[in-house]
Amino acid sequence: MFFFPVGCLLLGLFILFFPVMLMLFFFNVISFSFSRLGISPQLAVLLLFLTLAGSVINIPVTRRTVEYSRGLGFGWFEIPIRRESGLAINLGGAIVPTILAIYLLFRAPLLATLIATAVMIVICKFLTRPIPGQGLAIPMLIPPVLATLLAVLLAGEQAPLVAYISGVLGTLIGGDLLNLSKARRLGAGIVSIGGAGVFDGIFLVGVFSVTLTAIYLPPSPLQLPTY
Repeated sequence: MFFFPVGCLLLGLFILFFPVMLMLFFFNVISFSFSRLGISPQLAVLLLFLTLAGSVINIPVTRRTVEYSRGLGFGWFEIPIRRESGLAINLGGAIVPTILAIYLLFRAPLLATLIATAVMIVICKFLTRPIPGQGLAIPMLIPPVLATLLAVLLAGEQAPLVAYISGVLGTLIGGDLLNLSKARRLGAGIVSIGGAGVFDGIFLVGVFSVTLTAIYLPPSPLQLPTY
């Protein structure tokens, strides 16, 4: 007769359910933090879902077929090759974050937001590197960390708003839009704005900014019911 130790059973259950618990905790933190920015928990979860699910959806803007020949056998034979080339916008990495950034822009301090965004654009412009066959990539931790530091220095209690807006717009404009010519010269096929190597940085900007919310925004006073 074999006895299965209770400790092993508990350890197995912990390993099984820990990812689920971690995911639920992450969603709760995101929902709570976004609610402090005036966004309902339901909308916060929807935005997070659209960001993650939309990361694999690229909406074509322009598309064309490029034809070229590749020589084989010391140039005696040539094989015609056709490949799709064009420009697309990533749903989760560009459209959803930009809509949210514009929504928050009306409540953010204008001067601090403009300064932080301008700095982010310049730095992301020079940090973005073209990768042959893939497109543009930026170190994923630099945009959120830099946007967070700039927001804390410039905006104080409104740092979460400035961090999100400057991080998203600065990464998209400086990292993607101002480097499109580099990506096209690489022959990356379909160049996706907000996709591939830039998506990680934009997603982490959102995570950092909502974390700032819980730290810098004072809790709203408890309102007691009146009779």
